Amino acid sequence: MKVTKASDISRQWHLFNAENVVLGRLATQIAKLLMGKNKPIYTPNLDTGDYVVVINASKIKVTGDKLKQKTYYSHSGYPGGLKHITLGDVLRTKPERAIEYAVRGMLPPNRLGDAMVKKLHVYPGEAHPHSQLKGKAEKAASAGEKKI
Repeated sequence: MKVTKASDISRQWHLFNAENVVLGRLATQIAKLLMGKNKPIYTPNLDTGDYVVVINASKIKVTGDKLKQKTYYSHSGYPGGLKHITLGDVLRTKPERAIEYAVRGMLPPNRLGDAMVKKLHVYPGEAHPHSQLKGKAEKAASAGEKKI
């Protein structure tokens, strides 16, 4: 059995179009790619994952009554510092955060997960600055997901 080393890892770029895609289903696909579980060299203690770019995050779909009922909490550390915001408010103000929150919840809660989430790039519209994916955006919009 061969042990995976950092020199064995090769990273690809994946482009997802989030238009009319359910948030949870998209997040699971993205999390698998960020962790590298789609590769035969997957090792739980190494970051073997790929880069992921998500476009049209503002056009994501959610099922049920999650726009009103799903709530994200944060605390400042001071008494009375608990803040909350619903998924509907997040999608109105910063739609890319909804995908980031969903994917982050599916990654390991440690430094390895922090490194994995840095390879995720989410944009609310069609435009993105990643030149290695510029010519492939039209195909990804029609196919849903495109490997580069």
